[in-house]
Amino acid sequence: MNSTLHRLLVWLAVALFLLPVIWMFGTAFKSPAEIINAGARLWPQQISFDAFRIIWQGELATQIGNSLLIAVLSTAISLLAGFLAAYALVRYRFPARLDNLFLLAVLVVKMMPPIVVAIPLYSLMNHAGLLNTRIGLVLAYQVYTLPFCIWMLLGFIRDIPLEIEEAAAMDGAHLAKRLAYIVLPLCAPGLVATAIFSLILGWNEFLFSLLFIHTPDKFTIPLFIANFITEDGTSWGALMATGMISSLPMLALAGYMQRYLLRGFSMGLK
Repeated sequence: MNSTLHRLLVWLAVALFLLPVIWMFGTAFKSPAEIINAGARLWPQQISFDAFRIIWQGELATQIGNSLLIAVLSTAISLLAGFLAAYALVRYRFPARLDNLFLLAVLVVKMMPPIVVAIPLYSLMNHAGLLNTRIGLVLAYQVYTLPFCIWMLLGFIRDIPLEIEEAAAMDGAHLAKRLAYIVLPLCAPGLVATAIFSLILGWNEFLFSLLFIHTPDKFTIPLFIANFITEDGTSWGALMATGMISSLPMLALAGYMQRYLLRGFSMGLK
């Protein structure tokens, strides 16, 4: 009885989770008239591709390319800097508990609302000539992706036995060699798990893109989606079609990297 009840609760949770996704997919294939008149019907009576024609004419491919480029670059920088910072915090001792103070400062930055740092960042980027540039947006994303990567990688690096590195050091391996041939391979599942979440953060970010990007040719996917919500109304079909297409790359990536993701979580929980 308990097993049956547990399964029913699991399926209920799955159904509640999938309901908005099914609604999004169904609405994307409805005609504008059916969206207005269909009420709560999940799936269209007649499949229409009008919404996909609208978003394709709006240069959706360009926005997807911008989001992908910015998310990948910001993740690469965050992973590299976060890995080195986490390794130093785990393996080295700092005077006066500076390591704990640094981690606290990183956590405070991560927990701050984006609008708190948006104005100072805007001023800095304006003086540096980085407004309305993709590289400026990549650097701005470090405010949140880098602290996230540092905190995520701390647990993974702590799980790597120090004795392995000490044995390699006794055999003459210097720090760079130990990092390349010991720490990185052992930490690979954690790096993949961290990279996936960092990519999702960069892919979904909206506020910094809204403030720092001014021309449509550099818009990211969240900005492109926002164009369908105006004072004259909401283009629900185009909105849902864009949401469906924009969710597919991250879903495909997470599905392909699932085994590494699970290994990363199990590694961090040891």
